Amino acid sequence: MIVTSEISKFLLKKYFEEKSFTEHNIKSFNKFLRIGMQKVVDEVGDVVPDILPIGIRDLRIKLGKIWVEKPIIKEADGSRRAIMPMESRLRSLTYEAPIMLEMSIVQSGEEKDRQTVQIGSIPVMLRSENCYLHGKSREELIESGEDPDDPGSYFIINGTERVVVIVEELITNKVLVDKVSTGTLPFSAKIFSGDGQYNIPHTIEKGKDGMVYISFTKLQKVPFALLMKALGMKKDQEIIEAISTDPKFSSDLYINMYEAQEEGKTQNAALEYLGKKIGIMIPEKRVERAEEVIDKFFLPHVGHSKDDRLLKAYFLAMAVKKLLLVSYGDVNPDDKDHYGNKRLSLCGDSLELLFRFAFRTIMGDMKYNFERLVKRGKIPNLQSIIRSQLLTSRLRSALATGEWIGDRHGLSQHLDRLNHYATLSHLRRVVSLLTASRENFEARDLHPTHWGKLCTSETPEGVNVGLRKNMAITCEISTEPELSESEVIKKLKGIGLEKVR
Repeated sequence: MIVTSEISKFLLKKYFEEKSFTEHNIKSFNKFLRIGMQKVVDEVGDVVPDILPIGIRDLRIKLGKIWVEKPIIKEADGSRRAIMPMESRLRSLTYEAPIMLEMSIVQSGEEKDRQTVQIGSIPVMLRSENCYLHGKSREELIESGEDPDDPGSYFIINGTERVVVIVEELITNKVLVDKVSTGTLPFSAKIFSGDGQYNIPHTIEKGKDGMVYISFTKLQKVPFALLMKALGMKKDQEIIEAISTDPKFSSDLYINMYEAQEEGKTQNAALEYLGKKIGIMIPEKRVERAEEVIDKFFLPHVGHSKDDRLLKAYFLAMAVKKLLLVSYGDVNPDDKDHYGNKRLSLCGDSLELLFRFAFRTIMGDMKYNFERLVKRGKIPNLQSIIRSQLLTSRLRSALATGEWIGDRHGLSQHLDRLNHYATLSHLRRVVSLLTASRENFEARDLHPTHWGKLCTSETPEGVNVGLRKNMAITCEISTEPELSESEVIKKLKGIGLEKVR
């Protein structure tokens, strides 16, 4: 008869013969290099200079394919050659690879001067697809001077091993309703709307008098009915039907419709009100600025164009309905500590955020250099206007110090090499961005949904208890969805889904 413990040992052994402790981070980094970087380039699109050469009316810099090569080193004599991780450690160098970008100048619709330009260098994660250790056998790793049992998934910055920890965050693009114990607005819904370029918190609050207010960016405490009208729902009946026709909510909805009548009976009047709320003093600019704010910063995950406003109105109606249902006790408030309402931001996600900021900076610098030379009557060479060190230094500095975009600290940490178990533990660490000095009692507690995902006992004592956790031994994180969002929408349309009109 086989003992249960022997079966467990056998299954674990088989599991780790196929899986790695650090597989999630390596896959995430690979996905960033293959998909994430190109996504950032596509977001920027073409660079259009404000100053053009004399006699030329249409000129832009077209950005194409981006990729990362294998790690190399440039020696003092100017020679370039491959570099292995062990040499980077011994010589206190950074294990990094060049980033190449296809660029061309488009003049009057005709593409000219197509070049492949090095825009900088990026540190390469050990054991990733761009690392020389990827796919090597134990014998080859030993020959390279590497530990064959080393799990990889860290970086070498100036000879120091650095790991980008996993960050635990609240789910984006989902309505989370909570009951507030203090204040005049007892019920509150939060939406962290993000599309990669923007991640903007939205708050929807319901007062004791039934009034519902929306707050995001510069717009604070805007009556929701006014915002619905600004988004294109011109009739009160249309707004009510989008939320609910249940007589239970009629009094609250009537109050909101009545209050909105005073400030904005039409869509243009509602936009005028929003322009005043933002603080635009010039009357002619109020509507234009209000439209820009709701297109760019209101629910950016839904879209950024004028055609997406009605979709945003229906999303807002859905959120208000959920808020009303919770306020009437028909639906329970959301549990923010439920792990279904959390998402883990892996190394690739954090690097995409950092790269987006650095890439936009270097494109702005390139545009400035281009215009500066055009003033002198020259059309410059593309390589000459790229300061590759600008991108390289930003990426290297963030990984060396842990200071990240969005005022985040400690995302990159010195890898714990006390022993092999400490290293594995550090590579599977999950940190929360909540302030350690605050109580956050519920966030620190063990939640039933942690079972099988997080280790129930491995957390430090003291101020970080419950905020710094570790993944369970067989926990896996999905990094590559089978279908993209566009493919899912295409399949839904194929079975009869229609766009809201």
